[in-house]
Amino acid sequence: MGLADRDYLRDASRSGPAAPGGRRGPGWSVTTWLIVLCVSVFVLDGCLPKSQVMVRNDLEQEGLRDLRPENFAFGPLERLNQVEARRIVVLKQTGQAVGVQVFRLVPPLQKWLQFTTAQAIVYYSPSTGLGGGEVWRFIGFQFLHADLTHLLFNMLGLYFFGPVVERYLGGKRFLAFYLLCGVCGAFLYLLLNAGGVAASAMFGPEFRIPGLLFHNPMTPLVGASAGVFGVLMAGAFLIPNATVLVFFVLPMRLSTLAYALVAVALFTILMEGRNAGGEAAHLGGAIAGFYFIRRPHHLHGFFDMLGKVDPTSSTFGKRASTRPSDQREIDRILEKIGREGLGGLTERERRTLRNASRGR
Repeated sequence: MGLADRDYLRDASRSGPAAPGGRRGPGWSVTTWLIVLCVSVFVLDGCLPKSQVMVRNDLEQEGLRDLRPENFAFGPLERLNQVEARRIVVLKQTGQAVGVQVFRLVPPLQKWLQFTTAQAIVYYSPSTGLGGGEVWRFIGFQFLHADLTHLLFNMLGLYFFGPVVERYLGGKRFLAFYLLCGVCGAFLYLLLNAGGVAASAMFGPEFRIPGLLFHNPMTPLVGASAGVFGVLMAGAFLIPNATVLVFFVLPMRLSTLAYALVAVALFTILMEGRNAGGEAAHLGGAIAGFYFIRRPHHLHGFFDMLGKVDPTSSTFGKRASTRPSDQREIDRILEKIGREGLGGLTERERRTLRNASRGR
């Protein structure tokens, strides 16, 4: 029996997949849509020709960054290997070679949606000038994947645990939850990488502080892992005693697995291990998942731009304020879930929690 088929994860008064806003109706669930979208982006990007993304911009003299793009000329693109190329940067006034640009050849959707610290904040290119502030990448990178294995593991996690969280939150709140976990993953990655770059600039390239990311700020971050880690943490809160098979062999409690993966992510970051940047995103997503699954009312405003179309919106009518006695009851129920999981709740407790998460 799959996790999503267990009786205590169903609302007995409803059937069918969750529709936006927590209602039930025909069509796919939000979890299914997310999986289909990630797979479709992966397939489409694999069919399109690759294009160039600058990953390093080395100018050898101070003050060159103050010059405008028209002051530079560029040599022909030279392939370094299957995925990288470079070109020489020349100062037009003197004809002197003053630097080199290194490019990575990536699929076009990855070029426009991948997340990097430099593109999110600010970067400089002799060919285009100043750039940055590309905030759409906080969402876009969540639908990209580096390879088939990366895609497969993320979609398996979303397939097994997404329905559990979606049934608890409702479709639209689940979408808000998932995307916010991804955004928080990118934000933690950005903070640690920007901190590492700033520390290197102030104290030299050999300077190290455990926990900061000192790699190139144009290093890309892609994948649904941050959102999936948030979903995993939510599942560990809702059904902590559920048994999962690690690598389809080793049985383990879901809560044990979730916190073990968080510990691995933290250790990898502190030790500057392989994929420390990706683990920073995992950790950020897990922190967000831990927070929002315990405070689902904070998800209501995420789709406020839809107004009355969206029943989770604060503009859809006045919500009753939560009385102190009601809040104490909600806190008691949340503590019980932490001890026993959703299966330990009575029907009255489940109804109270549903009403609280929907602002009623």
